[in-house]
Amino acid sequence: MTRGLPVLLELGLTIFCLIDCVQTAETSVRNLPKWGWIVMILIFPLIGSVAWLVAGRPTAAERARGRAAGYPEYERPRRPGPTAPDDDPEFLRAIGTVNTEHEQTLKRWEEDLKRREDELRHRDQDPPAG
Repeated sequence: MTRGLPVLLELGLTIFCLIDCVQTAETSVRNLPKWGWIVMILIFPLIGSVAWLVAGRPTAAERARGRAAGYPEYERPRRPGPTAPDDDPEFLRAIGTVNTEHEQTLKRWEEDLKRREDELRHRDQDPPAG
């Protein structure tokens, strides 16, 4: 069991450093290009991992500056006012306007249809001239 512990620690350190290196922005990596650090970590796992932590990883200030560029979802500023369409009074008012226009158009069509039907009835009731 004690023989396996150093191997597990080395494997864990290598995986951590490899993932950290891959996720680090290219512009933040120090001393070597990013691909160089990845190759070094893979070929010399223990030495490459320790070297990455000491000489390649961005400083704490650089990491903090990189994080400040974006917001985590829970810190993202919210837009004022409702966001869902059914909660937006302006959207509902616009729908009401469209509904009113549709109702007026339907009323005109019904009146026109009724007028035409009345004309047809009167024409059928009137005897043909001849």
